[in-house]
Amino acid sequence: MTRLPLAVAVGIVVSGGVHPPPARGQDATHVPPFRYVYGTAYHILPATHTDESGYFSLCEGHNGKVYVGTAAYGHNAYLVEFDPNTEKQRIVLDVNKTCGLTTTGPTYAAQSKIHTRNFVGPSGVIYVGSKQGYHRPDDRDKADYPGGYLMTYDPKSDKAACLGMPLRGEGVNDVTADEARGLVYVVTCEDHHWVVYDMKAKAVREPDPALRLTPYAQTLLDPKGRGVVLTRDFKLARFDPATGKVEVAELASDGKPVGAADDNLGPACWAITADGKAAYLIRMSDSRLFRLDLAADGPKVPVADLGRLIEGKGFDSRGSLIVGRDGKVYALYRVDNDTKFGTGFLHHLVSYDPAAKKPRDHGVLAVRNPDFFNFGPQKDGKPKPWSHGYHRLPDKALTPLHHHMALTMAKDGTLYATVIAPFTLLKIDPKDYRP
Repeated sequence: MTRLPLAVAVGIVVSGGVHPPPARGQDATHVPPFRYVYGTAYHILPATHTDESGYFSLCEGHNGKVYVGTAAYGHNAYLVEFDPNTEKQRIVLDVNKTCGLTTTGPTYAAQSKIHTRNFVGPSGVIYVGSKQGYHRPDDRDKADYPGGYLMTYDPKSDKAACLGMPLRGEGVNDVTADEARGLVYVVTCEDHHWVVYDMKAKAVREPDPALRLTPYAQTLLDPKGRGVVLTRDFKLARFDPATGKVEVAELASDGKPVGAADDNLGPACWAITADGKAAYLIRMSDSRLFRLDLAADGPKVPVADLGRLIEGKGFDSRGSLIVGRDGKVYALYRVDNDTKFGTGFLHHLVSYDPAAKKPRDHGVLAVRNPDFFNFGPQKDGKPKPWSHGYHRLPDKALTPLHHHMALTMAKDGTLYATVIAPFTLLKIDPKDYRP
């Protein structure tokens, strides 16, 4: 759908009002029909990734610093610290070093990614996990992947630790710690097992070995201290530490299923409210927002369909749904650029205000400092490898093209997002996205 200067469609509000008219001598065709959300871009330490990429691994620590996980395919993975005050970066967790591993040359057996969302416990300790990379098309490496590792980094002591391998042969896809009970919930891949690590006993158990979860499933902690996660067929599995048992409840919105294993809408992403009583959920390829009542008991979990966060086509949202410190829900959405202002895709920052019960399109992500990375060709005239993730619109604005990967909000309201190719941390000040 063509985006108008004023938001008139489906009750969506555009922050910042009408885009200013063209300046004298400026062709109106070079004036975007949407607002920009500008951010300052930082190229994540090049030595920590091989293909200019990372995944959902992003958080702010209790110390106000930002932590990003990286992917060095076939070799290693790292947790990088970014200091917003000095704008300096450093490695704080080296997976091979932390887990006592040695890799010689590119190998599928390597711990190639920190793919997990960074979980920050009440103690300030950051929990992450490692997983495998990919077999290359011409790969002669026949190594078996041994399994991923559960790890922690404590900013207070500046020390990283390895807690072991939760499930042999499976990578670690998600980590959530219940520090009060001494438990860490782990979702594995590729078969999506749900296992629980006991920090005191240093032992792992799988409460229900037959249970299979949605791809990229994430464990949340409900108000009663239970771990909750989505099953492959879009039901809610609850693990009660008091009984050690799992129960499964139905999810339905107005009698309609929230999702199905074969509906082609991609993985689910959800985020919990500050009081733990509810969670908001979206699908990767759909812009509908759901609210799940986690405080409810019984065989059916109440779910509300809150409508679309954004209109358009070709929805793509990757690990970016969060509940901000202001209580609003935020997400990034890539949509097809059908505005006729440039081509490709546009990445929008959107939000939902539970009090007003309305979504807001804050605008299209753009880079304030486009010289953060040298996009120029190599000496042979060819483009730099893995530099294809941005493009310029007719007004020369540099904006993400293909994939964002994560979003988080700092204590002061600053938003941080990651974009790949090149692997970028985008810092968005509150004044640049709030009305």
